[in-house]
Amino acid sequence: MLPRTPYLKWLFLDLNAYFASVEQQAHQRLRGRPVGVLPLQSETTCIIAASYEAKARGVKTGTPVWEARRLCPGIVLVPARHELYVDYHHRILKEINNHIPVSRVGSIDEMACELLGDEREPEKALALARRLKRGLLDNVGECLRCSIGIAPSRFAAKVASDMQKPDGLVLIRPEELPERFFGLELRDLAGIGPNMERRLNAAGVHSVRALTALQPKHARKIWGSVAGERFWYGLHGVDIPEAPPAAKRSIGHSRILPPAMRAPDEARQVARRLLAKAAGRLRRYGLTASALACSARLETGLRWGGETRLEATQDSFALLAAFETLWRDYRPVGGSGRVKKVSVMLLGLAPLEQQTPDLFAAAEPGRQQRQQIRSRLAGALDRLNGKYGSDTVTLGLLPKIGLEYAGAKVAFTRIPDPEEFSE
Repeated sequence: MLPRTPYLKWLFLDLNAYFASVEQQAHQRLRGRPVGVLPLQSETTCIIAASYEAKARGVKTGTPVWEARRLCPGIVLVPARHELYVDYHHRILKEINNHIPVSRVGSIDEMACELLGDEREPEKALALARRLKRGLLDNVGECLRCSIGIAPSRFAAKVASDMQKPDGLVLIRPEELPERFFGLELRDLAGIGPNMERRLNAAGVHSVRALTALQPKHARKIWGSVAGERFWYGLHGVDIPEAPPAAKRSIGHSRILPPAMRAPDEARQVARRLLAKAAGRLRRYGLTASALACSARLETGLRWGGETRLEATQDSFALLAAFETLWRDYRPVGGSGRVKKVSVMLLGLAPLEQQTPDLFAAAEPGRQQRQQIRSRLAGALDRLNGKYGSDTVTLGLLPKIGLEYAGAKVAFTRIPDPEEFSE
């Protein structure tokens, strides 16, 4: 058994109803009203974030638009503005860092801070948390409430932050673990969804008390990985250092299409736009890609996909040409060729300095010159779009698909760089 952390070590901050709260902060007319944030302006999609006024009426993440309107007739539905959420994310980080350094960003609305020295004393930790809350309200926005958990392990602090919402503050001392969690349901613990709950139930675990009573190796067996053991230790207040982040393995974008853009040619144009943005990120990271994958999910639920290897490159022209070759193999399946979702992915990433010189280019005088011209042109396009805004200059005619389709969006653990909104 690993030793427990005998003091308060982590402060975990979770922004409440973040996307919806930012919209309320940005638009005074939305304050105090039920708000639902949509991935795109469409009646056929679902809610990706709901304000607490909407949650009080039964609207939650995943609720279809039609049902949200039934549950909450006065709900205001707005399309997601990811550039705004990223902007506020950086404002929030700046304010937190005025009080305590941010040790780890878990997602766009979750941050963990390590307590040091007398900050580990319960009263000092609580006073710090209250200053953080007041600083966010005063200096970032009065709608941006947060819940804070304080505990010996980062995972226990995260669970504590979920125990009191909205605007909660929960401190759990080392001697209170794991008993303090016994009143929670298994699904209340971050990381336990429907599938994991079924696996735990099949192993005879139906409560948090039963979960913490396992041996750590047994938890590892149920999870099928070391994650189960780490989960068990976190509940007991043992703080296990995280492994360093792995090198970036892929760059990609995907989009669910509105009904008006689901014909194959319109879907193809959106996929080209997403690939152009992915290529811009590739160059900004100083990487090359040696494989391209693209896929489509049809309205029928069936899928199409293709992948091709290519000479390591960061050239938009080469990547778009490879995409066109793949897309020519697209075939309508199941009686409908209408596309509900498109995805593109650049794989086989490697630093540009590791790129092997093209032997064919050296042997063919004009080829090397063309590659150099295309490289300079791509760089010029990136600079122009970075200075004057996304789609100021594009390769060919690209659809006016709106920012919500343009490639930069917040994912569960990925926060887009601000530059992505101008690529």
